[in-house]
Amino acid sequence: MIDLGKLTTEQRNPATTRIDCCPTEEMVTIMQAEDAKVSAAIRKILPEIARAIDATAARLADGGRLFYIGAGTSGRLGVLDASECPPTYGTDPELVQGIIAGGEAAMFRAQEGAEDDLTLAEKDLAARHFTKDDVLVGIAASGRTPYVIGGLRYAKELGAMTIALSCSEGSEIAKLADIALTPVTGPEIVTGSTRMKAGTAQKLVLNMLSTGTMIRLGKVYGNLMVDVKASNHKLEERARRIVMQGSGCSREEAEAALRKADGRAKLAILLVVTGCTAEEGRKALQESRGHLREAIRSFTTDCPKSAGCQKEG
Repeated sequence: MIDLGKLTTEQRNPATTRIDCCPTEEMVTIMQAEDAKVSAAIRKILPEIARAIDATAARLADGGRLFYIGAGTSGRLGVLDASECPPTYGTDPELVQGIIAGGEAAMFRAQEGAEDDLTLAEKDLAARHFTKDDVLVGIAASGRTPYVIGGLRYAKELGAMTIALSCSEGSEIAKLADIALTPVTGPEIVTGSTRMKAGTAQKLVLNMLSTGTMIRLGKVYGNLMVDVKASNHKLEERARRIVMQGSGCSREEAEAALRKADGRAKLAILLVVTGCTAEEGRKALQESRGHLREAIRSFTTDCPKSAGCQKEG
């Protein structure tokens, strides 16, 4: 039986013991002061986050996939991060996947018993044909969720890359993983309610991990999401703006380039900047493994200033 009192995330917060009887403005002031501690906790583990990004990008560049597993809030955060990669970066839905204990129903209604099953994550991962080439991120605020422990053990047996994201010092999942990401956010505002500070920290770290990985994979040029999937009117307009900002061209030129590029902003920028044909552009992007800056350099040593590129001297 785990002693919850020893977990950082389960301890009482002395700053909030009277939060139920203070004025509302004071209440939210206390909340904000506690939330401000999250950024500092993440700052302490930036080197580990960078290692996780580089390791994940290397696996994905070689054909692997990224999986998040967790239960409750942690699982929902993983599913959220994974679901936002296809529209933002044009990735295949299979590339980044989120798995929550209890399945899809657990996204909307708590399935708390599912997290206690040590073998369920193995079944869930096997159903998705998880292999040694993939990356598994186990997410658990407490760091001791059986579902996540079972998943990490299975991934390690296969030889896959494992990353643990928890908010309690010396957690069990941290000891299991190749890379441990442990932003220690301290006792919660409401004791044990890890959807608060711990959940915020997990969300921020997952943002960094997926965004950093996508940048390393060439999904970003300057600070532009050049692989955006233009699936609605807003995103179509964003694609036009991305082409204009990434190449310095006019709106009319951007629209013409997007038509030639079948709506792909990355290819459209390449067409405008280099004057190459769509066929030549596709070949250059394939040879550069999707890195637009490298593809541009295959035609010219000049890069558009709008993307923040400095010409190499």
